[in-house]
Amino acid sequence: MKAIEYIEINNTKLCVSIRTNKLKSPILLYLHGGPGDAALPLVAKYNKDLENIFTVVTLEQRGAGKSYYPFTENENVEIDTFVEDVYVLSTELLKRYNQEKLYLIGHSWGSVLGIKFIKRYPNIVHAYVGCGQVVNMKKSSQIAYDFVLQKNTESKNNKIIAKLKTIDCSYKQESWLNDLLFVTGQVVKYKASLYGKTNYNRFIIDFLFSSDYNLKDLINRQKGSLQSIKYIWQELMNVNFENITEFEVPVIFVQGRGDYHVSSVLVNDYFQNIESEKHFYWFEKSCHFPQWSEPKRFYEVMESILTL
Repeated sequence: MKAIEYIEINNTKLCVSIRTNKLKSPILLYLHGGPGDAALPLVAKYNKDLENIFTVVTLEQRGAGKSYYPFTENENVEIDTFVEDVYVLSTELLKRYNQEKLYLIGHSWGSVLGIKFIKRYPNIVHAYVGCGQVVNMKKSSQIAYDFVLQKNTESKNNKIIAKLKTIDCSYKQESWLNDLLFVTGQVVKYKASLYGKTNYNRFIIDFLFSSDYNLKDLINRQKGSLQSIKYIWQELMNVNFENITEFEVPVIFVQGRGDYHVSSVLVNDYFQNIESEKHFYWFEKSCHFPQWSEPKRFYEVMESILTL
């Protein structure tokens, strides 16, 4: 079964992809990164094998991709808005497929929603998989900044060094958005975001050739990504899960060894302090996107969590 539908969630129609080869398979809900960085074509391509063991549900979050619409000031879009969207969708899916719990993947920004969700609604989650997990945004931003400064210093790129030295990586200054995009671009350039690549062209091509995305969707994906960053980033910078060390569901972290986009070192440190059931997997040939850089291994990890 393959379906793309729009579901009314908290007064907004959101696009949901549902794919499975076995209708009674356990539900796996995928929360994409960003904020606003829709991923439906990438999950459909690189994680297609998961459809053999799960009913794979990919939510295009509000304002993102095929769920794009312009936010307004009086709408008050914040992190909790997205968490509650996930809850409404989850309860609808569980009812529809007559199941009591689902499996949850949160990637990058989606991992912020994932941790908040399993703390708030643990009773409907079998297990949580954090991929490119966010732990402490301020620390992670500093690590990314230090990484690109070091790389440019080694390469003697004096012009870039001078630019970096004007940037405050707390991203509170007036130029925060341009500064954030610049530092992120440098992380990508030095192959610390997408493993072995200095750009995201591979993913762009996947979107262009996806049968699930038309020209309007492609344009809306770009608009939605920028919009969501503008609305959410300042709140996101205050996210810090370091003091949350107990969960009522198993927590699995899947981390690319070379990830400086969102520091994998911070995740490893955090993992050591978690006091409930936990599992950690290093992906050696990945950075920020292990689920797409090493999809076979990712499938094996996901298959293994069915026995937890």
